[in-house]
Amino acid sequence: MQSANANKQITITVRHEDVTDSLRDYATKKIEGLHLDYPKIIEAKAILDVQKNRHIAEIILFCANHIVIDASTEGPDMYAAIDDTISKIARRMRKHKTRLLKKHRPNRRNDTIRDLDEKVYSSDFLDNLEDKETPAEHDPEPMIVHRESYHMRTLLKEDAIMQLELSDKPFIIYINERRNVTQVLYRRADGDYAIIEP
Repeated sequence: MQSANANKQITITVRHEDVTDSLRDYATKKIEGLHLDYPKIIEAKAILDVQKNRHIAEIILFCANHIVIDASTEGPDMYAAIDDTISKIARRMRKHKTRLLKKHRPNRRNDTIRDLDEKVYSSDFLDNLEDKETPAEHDPEPMIVHRESYHMRTLLKEDAIMQLELSDKPFIIYINERRNVTQVLYRRADGDYAIIEP
């Protein structure tokens, strides 16, 4: 087992508050304390955000083999939020390693993905639905809160599932390596996974 990830670059960013040396040292030591035998951590970023009475710690690890692990936690204070986030990352890595040891690329098809139920409504139903809704002037105005770029990768379905399990993101968009089509993999409310194919 790897006892340390040597020479990894750690960047600590603090928003809405001045960073103290003790907080920066604490976050750095916690990240350095992550000992992963797989994958090797190349770079780590910690974003510490204070909003009113909310302390949010987000840690992103850039690892070998293009693996990105991210987790975020809100806590009563920043030190507790950092501890909880590090624990989340360690749990995800143990789960990821267990999955790799069991079987990295199973031959069984459609064992891990359930199909979406298709519902077809008549136009009368949709017309009646509009009458029941509240007037449009009471609806909140939609707005873009955050825009980010997204790099689509070519992956096997099983690799896309592992990548989604390693992050807090609700979905992943990728090109299916076997079929060469774009797919959206997301977590359902019941904990299973589903795929949308545009």
